[in-house]
Amino acid sequence: MLSYFKWAFLVTALGILLGAWLGWITTGTAAGTLGIVFICSVLAVLEISLSFDNAIVNANKLKHMRPEWQHRFLTWGILIAVFGMRIVFPLLIVVIAANIGPWQAVVLAAAQPEAYARIMHDAHLPIAAFGGAFLMMVGLSFFFDREKDVHWVRWLEQRMAKYATIRGVEVAVVLLVAMGFSRLLEGPEVQVFFSAAIWGLLTFLLVEVVGGLLDSSQQSLGTAAKGGVGAFLYLEVLDASFSFDGVIGAFALSQNLFVIAIGLGIGAMYVRSMTIMLVEKGTLAEYRYLEHGAFYAIIALSVVMFAQSVVHIPEVITGLGGAALIGLSFWSSLR
Repeated sequence: MLSYFKWAFLVTALGILLGAWLGWITTGTAAGTLGIVFICSVLAVLEISLSFDNAIVNANKLKHMRPEWQHRFLTWGILIAVFGMRIVFPLLIVVIAANIGPWQAVVLAAAQPEAYARIMHDAHLPIAAFGGAFLMMVGLSFFFDREKDVHWVRWLEQRMAKYATIRGVEVAVVLLVAMGFSRLLEGPEVQVFFSAAIWGLLTFLLVEVVGGLLDSSQQSLGTAAKGGVGAFLYLEVLDASFSFDGVIGAFALSQNLFVIAIGLGIGAMYVRSMTIMLVEKGTLAEYRYLEHGAFYAIIALSVVMFAQSVVHIPEVITGLGGAALIGLSFWSSLR
């Protein structure tokens, strides 16, 4: 089993060394260096705890993909996840929110981390609404499936599978939840929140449509790429949505963009290793309710993201809640 984590261990060692070097050049003291290394380690653990359900959902999608597309996602996909979401995404938010150039955003992150963190915090409302709506659609789509015949919480999931015949039921649920939380806000925040939630909903639907068109066009060409381009695109947007909460929450531990990138990048490599292990060892087939726990955790995370527009919820609680749901599903699978 340890062989699956060899790259994660290597990236961890490199990340710790890079964190120590960064700590030394920024603080010049041994205590400051150890403090930076500790923050990088905590961020890595935070990312793993928040993204374990992401690994299960990735594995659920990857098991239906052809080997070449699995390999592409686990190589190019992880590069996009680590460098795109952990470095480029926070910079892009500041570029748009502060109306400055990309290089100016990098300089701001290095020279004025407090101002950078403040801009990121101010952008949290639309990000939470967008990510919450997208992830809720992901979770509900798993349960509102009339072909689903394995149920963990039987009394609830059987009803959800039954109501899946109603067209657009998931969309209606997401809109109702978004409307409910928007009523707890005041002033211009209401429009910002609801517009971002609508965009999250539309993004999910567009990814589904575009993915279906891409895969069907490939099949018509005779490549039979079941779960190819479309699934790759879906997984990338899904990973981005999972990353929103971790990237924003990381600024509560450190205001240094580069420290955050190191910590979250280490965590992302462990998520990749867990995904590979789940696919190759057939863990999802062996533990039949593990997927259910992951998708319940996704719905819980989406509600938390919506709720964070009103009240702050520590990321530790979010991570522990998701881990508890997955742990319960694992225990039920063993029974």
